[in-house]
Amino acid sequence: MYKQMVAMALSLAVASGAEASAGADRISAFLDQVNSLRAEFSQTLYDEERNRLEDASGTMYLERPGRFRWDYEQPYPQSIVSNGKTLWMYDSELEQVTVKSLDSAIENTPSMVLASEQPLDDHFVVAELPQEDGKVWVELRPRSSEATFALIRLRFGGDEMDMMELVDNFGQTTHLEFSGLRKNAALESGLFEFSPPAGADVISD
Repeated sequence: MYKQMVAMALSLAVASGAEASAGADRISAFLDQVNSLRAEFSQTLYDEERNRLEDASGTMYLERPGRFRWDYEQPYPQSIVSNGKTLWMYDSELEQVTVKSLDSAIENTPSMVLASEQPLDDHFVVAELPQEDGKVWVELRPRSSEATFALIRLRFGGDEMDMMELVDNFGQTTHLEFSGLRKNAALESGLFEFSPPAGADVISD
């Protein structure tokens, strides 16, 4: 479930002041260039004391608005798939597929930074943080008290995003690093549909 929350991808922001404006402008500049994305990712989960809990990796695909796929390959296969209306979450260990309406599944989650086309300032307060090694971190704090996370940080080198961190309401941090990122490559439409494997339990809202 934790992977599902994090993987449902990334999305919106705003605030006041020069740093907030710069942060929102940086995210908007990136999103304005993106119709589709493909990238490999490495994911590490840390507890509130920064002890390493779990590593995972796989491939993500995204086509705006609302269509995305996260295929986890390690430590075991999992998939989170959206066709813009329906969200499927498949766990191979449990042999279980959960099916939800996309709108209800991503509300107040990080799913909105890449997949959504909603205005940034509707959902987040944004601040641009000091540069580290020539790269800039932008911090997004949800406006809603019902959000499932405390903050998101996105790292940019120029206009390219290569890293994301998500801190949940329990102080755990999920660190996502992207590689081999390709913007606006043609993606097969079948990537964003999912058929439950034979024998899998299907749980629907």
